[in-house]
Amino acid sequence: MKRRYLFSLMGAGMLGMLLGGCSAEKEAAAPVAQQAPKQTIQWKLVTSWPKNFPGLGEAPERFAKEVERMSDGRLKIKVFGAGELVPALEVFDAVSQGTAEAGHAAAYYWKGKIPAAQFFSTVPFGLNAQEINSWISYGGGLELWRELYEPFGVIPMLGGNTGVQMGGWFNKEINSLDDLKGLKMRIPGLGGEVLQRAGGTPVQLPGGEIFTALQTGAIDATEWVGPYNDLAFGLHKAAKHYYYPGWHEPGTSLEFTFNKKAFEALPKDLQAIVEVAARMTNQDMLDEYTARNNAALNELVNNHGVDVRRFPDDVLKELQDISRQTIQEIAEKDPAVKKVYESYEKFRSNVWKYHEISEKAYINARS
Repeated sequence: MKRRYLFSLMGAGMLGMLLGGCSAEKEAAAPVAQQAPKQTIQWKLVTSWPKNFPGLGEAPERFAKEVERMSDGRLKIKVFGAGELVPALEVFDAVSQGTAEAGHAAAYYWKGKIPAAQFFSTVPFGLNAQEINSWISYGGGLELWRELYEPFGVIPMLGGNTGVQMGGWFNKEINSLDDLKGLKMRIPGLGGEVLQRAGGTPVQLPGGEIFTALQTGAIDATEWVGPYNDLAFGLHKAAKHYYYPGWHEPGTSLEFTFNKKAFEALPKDLQAIVEVAARMTNQDMLDEYTARNNAALNELVNNHGVDVRRFPDDVLKELQDISRQTIQEIAEKDPAVKKVYESYEKFRSNVWKYHEISEKAYINARS
C-alpha cells in the first residue's frame, strides 16, 4: 500500500510538473501571440512631372516602391503626378505647408522664393552630373542646401540627375547671338536669366504644357531634357532644329524634399531607409538616361528626320561670358547666393583641374 501510495504521489508530481511546464510555455508564448500589428505610416509625395513620365516621373515611383520594400510595408508612399494634388510648380510649398510629406522636383523652380536654390539644380557651364553629386555629398553642398531650406521646414536630398541636356528645339536657325534676340523660349533657372541678357524672353512652363505652347507658337523654342524625354513628348513634331550642347544644364540634379516635422517623426530606421532609397534613386536616374538617350536620338534622326545641330562656337563663347557675369552679379546682391556660389566655385575649380588630366583627357584620347 505504501509503495503504491508513493508511486501515486510521484505520478501526481510528475503530472503536475508536466502540466506546469505546459502552462509556463503557454504563458511565455502569450506575449508573442498578443503582439500589436505593425504600424503602417502613409505618406503623400507630389511631383512636378506627369504621372509615370519616362525617367523623371518614374523615379519617384521607384523611390516609393523601394521605401515600402525596405521597410517591410511600414512606410507606404502614394505618388501624385503634376496637377493631381497640387500644380507642378507648387511642390515646394505643398511640402513646406504639410499638404504632402514629400516632393520630387527641380530646385531651380523655386528661384523666385530662394534664389540660391538654383545652384542645387544646375548652373550654365557649371558642374556636370558626377561633379555636382560630389559637391553636394563631399564638398559641403548638402550642408548649405539644408541650411537654405531650414526656414521653410523642408529637408532636401538628391533625387536624380539627367546628365548633360540638349540645347533645345528651335523653329529657326541659331547662327549668331543676334538670333536669340526677341526669342520666346521655355527655359528655367539661371539659363533663363542668361537668355534674357542675350535679348531673349525666358518663359517658365511645366513639362506638360510645353508641346502645346511650342506647337501653337506661344513660344518660339524650348529646352526640356534630352532625346529620351523629348521623344516621349513628341517635341520633334513641333520644331525643326535640335541644338546641342546643353550649355544651360550640364548636369541637372533633381531633388526630393521632405516636410521636416513628418521626417523627424519617423523612427530612426525609417529615416535611414528614406535616405538610402533617395541615394539609390539619384544614381538610378543617371544610369537610365545614360542608357536611353542615344537610342532615342537615333530614333529622332533616323525615323523622324530631326535636324541635329551644334551651337556655333562664338555663340557658346558669348553665352559663357554672359553666364559668368550674370552669376557674379546675382551673388553680389544676395548674401545667401554669394555663400553658396563661393562654395560651388571653389569646388568647380578644384575638380576641373583634375578632370583636365582625367575625364577630359581620356575622352579626347578615346575619340
